[in-house]
Amino acid sequence: MNPKFLFPLILVSTLLVSTSLFSQSRKKKTVNYKENVNAALTTAELALINEVYGSTANDNVLNKPQRLKDIKNILRNRVEIKNIPNRSDQKPCTLLSDVLLMDYYVANLQRDTNFNPQNFNPLKYLFNYNSYGTHMYRVDNTNYFIVIKSQHK
Repeated sequence: MNPKFLFPLILVSTLLVSTSLFSQSRKKKTVNYKENVNAALTTAELALINEVYGSTANDNVLNKPQRLKDIKNILRNRVEIKNIPNRSDQKPCTLLSDVLLMDYYVANLQRDTNFNPQNFNPLKYLFNYNSYGTHMYRVDNTNYFIVIKSQHK
């Protein structure tokens, strides 16, 4: 075979093989929703959405079926609040006070001055909801931790 044509042939073959291997090694992770995301919003959940989205709640969430499903999934399945007593072997994690507020829609949105796990609104904070891993945030000066579970399985 002519060496003039051999180099481009090898180059193209190498690119095709490496592209094929790369695409096979990156499996797409899917979002698995529990059946509970199909149930209607509760009054409490609607209040949480309205607190963060204000007058734009219909346009940005309630009239967008996929967005509403994602938010129901966050509120019902992906946020867990744990009370973990102080231990010396605890790994440091991001403090809630270091997480930015989601104040794009309601300019005067405020952080909670006293943390109450029963009425905590996780939608108020820009947690890393789209990550492939689970993340934990500590509520400042407490033994409470907010666990954000990955949506990908």
